Amino acid sequence: MEALSLPAALEPVAGGGAGLSPERRAALGTSLPLLQRDYRFERVWFWGCIQGVRGAYYIAEGLGPDRAAPRSRLYSLNCVDWSLLTPATKEMLALAEQVKGRFQGDPSFEYSLAEINKTRKALPLKLAYFSSKPVMKEEARLIATIEQIDRDVGIVPRGAFVKTPLGSVHENRHFEGLSLVEAKKLSSYFHFTDPVNLKNKTLLEKADLDPSTDFLDSLEHDIPRGSWSIQLEKGGTVVVLRSLLWLGLTFYHVPMTKQFGYVYFGTGEKNLDLPFML
Repeated sequence: MEALSLPAALEPVAGGGAGLSPERRAALGTSLPLLQRDYRFERVWFWGCIQGVRGAYYIAEGLGPDRAAPRSRLYSLNCVDWSLLTPATKEMLALAEQVKGRFQGDPSFEYSLAEINKTRKALPLKLAYFSSKPVMKEEARLIATIEQIDRDVGIVPRGAFVKTPLGSVHENRHFEGLSLVEAKKLSSYFHFTDPVNLKNKTLLEKADLDPSTDFLDSLEHDIPRGSWSIQLEKGGTVVVLRSLLWLGLTFYHVPMTKQFGYVYFGTGEKNLDLPFML
């Protein structure tokens, strides 16, 4: 969610227990504008918080003119001092899926391969050379987890962004929010990442789509079905979507306004039992 409107944006998602202490809010209100200035970002989003056993990681994302371009991600342990994270790689993503359990809250913590060796045959060949040495640092797992959450459940309302003929994505200045009727439909929300299902649609299915706004995958085709919970809060004036796949991810939108955003407050663990819970 937008860093400049963070105090007001946290209120609509507070119903799920997500929130920050007054001290953390004050620290973010001071450090995020400085972060935007120092790194020369066009926008800064507060992504959320991953809670570890001994500490928490507070995450921010820096954006450039093209909103679909890879984002710069930073983390902080105290909401004041920020460290830049490297981009996620395929090796990081594959290896992070094998690591189970809570985050420790220490970026330098090293995960041993002892428990992961049993599944080593399923790993890419590039990872097969690991033996009993530490497999990855927690900072690398943090990078992979943020990337995976953004891919799986990072969402925006339909029409909030437009794609230009040159392929870049920008905020839609004419977007005035979804109507209340449309805001209650899963089809009105898109994954803000490279589309997968859209590429498999036939020309007949694409005939009614607007290429400038319908260039992303809709939530209505998410698997497993039922992985999203839609609720109306604050007397029906705010639509809130909560992910059951990544517990702690909350998205909000105020119909007929430009106010929307998502934030994550959780342990960074995927709910692998979801198919058995539906």
